[in-house]
Amino acid sequence: MFRPVKTVVLGCGKISEKYIPNLKNKYAIIDLAGCCDVNADNAKKKAEMFGIETYTMDQILSDDTIELVVNLTPPALHYSIIKQLLEAGRNVYSEKVLAINYEEARELAEIANQNHLYLGVAPDTFLGAAVQNANEIVKSGLIGEAKSCHAFVNRDSNTLGEFIPYMQKFGGGIGMDVGIYYITALLAILGPVKNVAGMSFFPGTRVHRFPFTGNVNEPYEVTSESILTGTIEFASGVLGTLHFNADCIFPEQPQLVIYGTEGIVYMANPNEFGGQVSILRKGQNQPVIIPSNFGYGEESRGLGTAEMAWSMRAGRKHRANEQLAVHALEVLHGIFKSGQDHTFYQMESTFDRIPGLKPGYPDVNYPGDAEGSLV
Repeated sequence: MFRPVKTVVLGCGKISEKYIPNLKNKYAIIDLAGCCDVNADNAKKKAEMFGIETYTMDQILSDDTIELVVNLTPPALHYSIIKQLLEAGRNVYSEKVLAINYEEARELAEIANQNHLYLGVAPDTFLGAAVQNANEIVKSGLIGEAKSCHAFVNRDSNTLGEFIPYMQKFGGGIGMDVGIYYITALLAILGPVKNVAGMSFFPGTRVHRFPFTGNVNEPYEVTSESILTGTIEFASGVLGTLHFNADCIFPEQPQLVIYGTEGIVYMANPNEFGGQVSILRKGQNQPVIIPSNFGYGEESRGLGTAEMAWSMRAGRKHRANEQLAVHALEVLHGIFKSGQDHTFYQMESTFDRIPGLKPGYPDVNYPGDAEGSLV
């Protein structure tokens, strides 16, 4: 019988209200002991809300019974916090991105590997029912040989950034905050990327427009990207385009499409775990919905954490791992660099592809052991 992994959540912002109840109630492999936040009152509030304990950072670093820390702090803090946790011997699962700087992300991955620690990173939505379904469709040959792909999403960061200030800072832009979901989904299905090229736009300054800020019409600095476009060449030869535009409108109109020699697969919003997946094959006039036999079509934040915990117990590589996270971040880094240098960027990193999850990935009621849970 498996032994649950003692876990603490670090960072009690809005996203913790999805992670904490899921980690506590949805995944039997997780023993959620408590939470921690730089604002002690905020941690206490979340602890009382969900019936867990509060921890200080010193307690997390000194308590060797804590096996796993889930880092939900803002992206700009990821490097320093994850490094501190890894050097204290903690396995870490972090919200995206691993770090806002590619070189720092590589360093964190090296520290984890040198210390034989697990380092997991969101997005984990690629483990959900929709992307796993699309992966199975492509693998089965239903659309023939995959040849190209396209990812698009729009937002209105001029409005959103005033409500969520971290989006104004580098690490919170359209590429790193939401584009990374699309990139990770494509990597999970199509494998590593060989070359990228592209351009990005940084607005520089904007003007406060809403009375609640207290400084209407005053300018403020924006260091995050609001538009990012790119061309990617996968190692397999598949070619793709990325188009992420936050100087646009709401609602989002997500597009994630893979084109094959015998058909096209239209994927769901990769920022969600479930959703409709359909294919259009030769001779058809309308796409046909392909039902999913995979689990976790509902809101399942923490799925990557749970899969990593199962992998810890089984002694195998987890799926939302640091290799994949570094590679996805390098795609964005390469586009930024390509635009600056007006050259193609050749990727340095890669990752080992791991088979998809079994249909009906076990949930909290799973009775077996860790090894049987995924294979």
